[in-house]
Amino acid sequence: MNKKLRTPEVEQLFDAILSLKDKEECFAYFEDICTINELLSLSQRFEVAKMLREHKTYIDIAQKTGASTATISRVNRSLNYGNDGYDMVFERIIKKEL
Repeated sequence: MNKKLRTPEVEQLFDAILSLKDKEECFAYFEDICTINELLSLSQRFEVAKMLREHKTYIDIAQKTGASTATISRVNRSLNYGNDGYDMVFERIIKKEL
């Protein structure tokens, strides 16, 4: 993890997120701390990552999500060279669905 990211403030934010009990609480909290555009951008990146893991093309992803090729490329770089956060979440979602 990026050491610049490990600040007391970020840890406090993550503690707050981990305290949320269900999706309704997530909606309430994230609507308060994010703008609509920030939240939509985060969800767009998640969808892009999901589609990249499904081996969709940049063109397909851009058409479905409206993401720019720059955004798709950044997400792809995170998937390939990041901290495996997306894959960890994808695995947990799949296990939960089974």
